[in-house]
This record gives sequence, C-alpha cells and structure tokens, in this order.
Amino acid sequence: MTEVAAALIWENGKFLICQRPPHKGNALLWEFVGGKLEKGETHEEALICECREELGIKVKVNEPFCEIVHTYPDITIHLTVFDAEIAEGTPEMYEHVDLRWIEPSEIDNFDFCVSAKPTLEKIKEMK
Repeated sequence: MTEVAAALIWENGKFLICQRPPHKGNALLWEFVGGKLEKGETHEEALICECREELGIKVKVNEPFCEIVHTYPDITIHLTVFDAEIAEGTPEMYEHVDLRWIEPSEIDNFDFCVSAKPTLEKIKEMK
C-alpha cells in the first residue's frame, strides 16, 4: 500500500482545489494538493514539500481531517487528508492547469478524483 498525504487548505470559508494536468493519470480531474510519501518521510514533511513544489507556498499542517484507503487499477493508496493553512505565499500553478477556491456548496460543480470523494462528502456534512 502506498502512503499519500493531501492538504485541505482553508481560507475565508473556502478550500483550495487543483486541476490535474492532461498528461498525468486522472487527467483534468480536480484534487487536493499532495503526493506520495518518500521513504522515511512523515506525512507533514511530504505535504510541506508538495505544497512548495506544486503551489510555491509554505503551509502549516494541522490535524488529520480524514483517512481513506482507495484501490485504483494499478495501485492501492492510504490517503491521509490534513487540514492546512497557508503560512506564506500565494498559490501558483507549477503542476496544475487550474486552481480554485470553492465553498462546500460548489463541490458538485467539479469532477474530482475518486479518492477525493470521501473527503468531499465529509466537507458537505460540515454545513
């Protein structure tokens, strides 16, 4: 099983979603910023690194929001989604083709990666 960390970044009642590039798996679907953990790396370290590389921001990683195990055709992941906040910088598109700050009521307007759906359902329940 592959360990993956993702950041649920909140700001003013909205959260950040990122659209995957067309040349990667789950092309053009929406996701939370994050990635696979490298050997010996903690979830928090992975998120700090991914947010810097993919968005050019420094994040403060808070408590886990939820955990999901999902099996894709080629890989099974254990995804831990953390509440996070921007400590420094403004998100830029270094990896993604689009970024949006959305309210929970807007979730159904976007096509997300399947592994993000349990997190999105939990966000909807928070209303």
